[in-house]
Amino acid sequence: MEEDWEGLGLTVLSTDEDNTLVLFSSTDDLQDFRTRLDEYEGPIPQGQRNRRYAGFIDRIGAIGTIEGRDRLGVLAREEGFSEVQDFQDDTDYVVDIELWEFGPQAARRSLGEEIVEWVESQEGELYDHYCGPSISIIRVRASGQTIRPILAIPQVAFVDFPPQPDIQMERPEAFAVEDMPPVSPREVELPVVAILDSGVNDNPLLEDNIVAREAFPAELGEADIFGHGTAVAGVACYGDLRNHLDQPELVPAARIISAKVVTDQGQFFERRTLPTQMRMTIERIREEYGCKLFVISLGDTRARFERGRVGPWAATLDELARELDVLIFVSAGNRDPRGGTSLEQGVTQYPGYLLENANRVCEPAGAVNALTVGSLAHSNGLGPAHEFDVHIQRITEPDEPSPFSRSGPGAGGIKKPDFVDYGGTLVFDAVARRLQRAPRLANAGILTTNADFQRQLLVSKTGTSFSAPHLAHKAAQVLRYHPDASASLIKAFMASSARVPEATQRRLGGMIEAERDQIHGNGVVNPATATFSDDHRVVLYAEDALGMDQFAVYQVPIPAEFQGNGPRWIHVSLAFDPPVRRTRAEYVGTRMNFRLIRGRTADQVFEHFRSHAGEDTEAPEMAGRFNCGLSPGPQRRDRNTLQTASVKFTQDTPQYGADYFLVVRCVGGWAADQEVRQRYAIVVELEHEAPIELYARVQQRGRIRV
Repeated sequence: MEEDWEGLGLTVLSTDEDNTLVLFSSTDDLQDFRTRLDEYEGPIPQGQRNRRYAGFIDRIGAIGTIEGRDRLGVLAREEGFSEVQDFQDDTDYVVDIELWEFGPQAARRSLGEEIVEWVESQEGELYDHYCGPSISIIRVRASGQTIRPILAIPQVAFVDFPPQPDIQMERPEAFAVEDMPPVSPREVELPVVAILDSGVNDNPLLEDNIVAREAFPAELGEADIFGHGTAVAGVACYGDLRNHLDQPELVPAARIISAKVVTDQGQFFERRTLPTQMRMTIERIREEYGCKLFVISLGDTRARFERGRVGPWAATLDELARELDVLIFVSAGNRDPRGGTSLEQGVTQYPGYLLENANRVCEPAGAVNALTVGSLAHSNGLGPAHEFDVHIQRITEPDEPSPFSRSGPGAGGIKKPDFVDYGGTLVFDAVARRLQRAPRLANAGILTTNADFQRQLLVSKTGTSFSAPHLAHKAAQVLRYHPDASASLIKAFMASSARVPEATQRRLGGMIEAERDQIHGNGVVNPATATFSDDHRVVLYAEDALGMDQFAVYQVPIPAEFQGNGPRWIHVSLAFDPPVRRTRAEYVGTRMNFRLIRGRTADQVFEHFRSHAGEDTEAPEMAGRFNCGLSPGPQRRDRNTLQTASVKFTQDTPQYGADYFLVVRCVGGWAADQEVRQRYAIVVELEHEAPIELYARVQQRGRIRV
């Protein structure tokens, strides 16, 4: 365990899946450790049953020293670099040098500056130096002769090649301005959504809603030459335009900020690391424009980490989401299910391949404080021309998981994606021997704005790149009516309204619940129910903070009309933004959970949970008849940073009284040493099938936020 090593005065740098620990220590610390090993090998002390330090040392399988080749990153290995000597003297390379979190930020920065000084003394060039709260990365151009000694520095974690984004160019769709309804005049100031992408152009459907265009860094320029960002912005503003073509007006839900972070060729900027770009961009836009919603429809499919681990990009997003109280929407990533001679398996083996290890969410979609969005099919992808064509085979029906969408889990094994939304589908073309998508098959994609609008106004697009802004589009609608809500409260509102489509449930019916969770997450958000209460459905909410191993109890009013009269539901959602540390075995620094109690008085509830406080990290359970059977249960939901569960009643329940109690608990984690107070938001929804005046009855119970 990490605390065992720390008890010896050693610093834990990283804990891998197989429990191998990478340590950094001073010479004295290492000598003390070897002394303990020697004493363990000696005779058993008189009066003792076991060898000295047996409880600690018996759990060590082997001890070794990290070598240079162990520091080669995944991308370098994919390029054939397996030994330090593979870096050639007469060849220049652009590499990222990541340091372990071996000490305070100032110490890491100091070592980074020494490495930079070495590189520049050897006629290399510094591109970027990022030193964040827990991540340190240096990007340099240097010869192999300069890089090889760096691989021998103990504090260096990895040397790897820079990441590449997962975005593609596609052809436009045949629509012109005269084919479209007019854009409605803006009557109110809409929420702002920042698009971190290839830029956003002045498409006529967007130009009046573009707040600003900036590039990070400025030398990237502002124009969307690659064509991806304008399409993402169109979905954030309108959703799928195909759903609005028969409307009298196009009604935007958001204004747009274009934050260009990739080159005109759709590549990451070579002279900046992703942590630097993300912090520079999100901090600036948050401060300058008060923006709370950020869309990142980019991913690094080549970055591979152990199951449940994330990279520096995801960790930086987690830090920023917590520090700045912002919502960051990240696409889950795309993967064609089959290729070559196995193409037909894209049809025959659907949806099983969605759970393959190679189909895990890509970096940075494993982030715990960002919202990861997977994709649903909006249709089967076929048009009228394919009605009788047996060579074209659909893979999905509407509301089923897209065959290219990636699945969880995320960091620390949490449920990912958080939500799904519409991003298109694939179709198997037996004649062409390929999986077809938009724009070749327009019906297979989401209709959105085209960057090259002077040639063609709209384009059809396929991918989780467009499911992420779909969710941001809905979040903007929620934020419009709750402008002062925290990021956690917006998350909890959306989770409370989310439902898994029946078509998805049927298609995934052969999988166990935990597997289905990692494909569809919490389901599809309904922005209307996330925003408003109505006569037969009441939404109650609170925002608060708890210290480590503290709990709060909320009184939930249960009017007499809700104690019977047929089917009714209680939905509970909790969202929080824990501190994170990438190099720890436990990535998340705090844990939270909730229980819904009935048939007990407030004093009885307080006494039960107070008497157990401080004992362990598991919430004590009350007797079954008092503990509402929320589904999913604690084992499936308690590890997540966004939790939602429901209970359905069909029988009359007057015996449990007019008040239930929601207990929210902040349990231990490594952040307890930092005396952290964890912010959170909780949402409770009472929903009755019968058209009763539930809202009015709850309002009569007292001053509550509904």
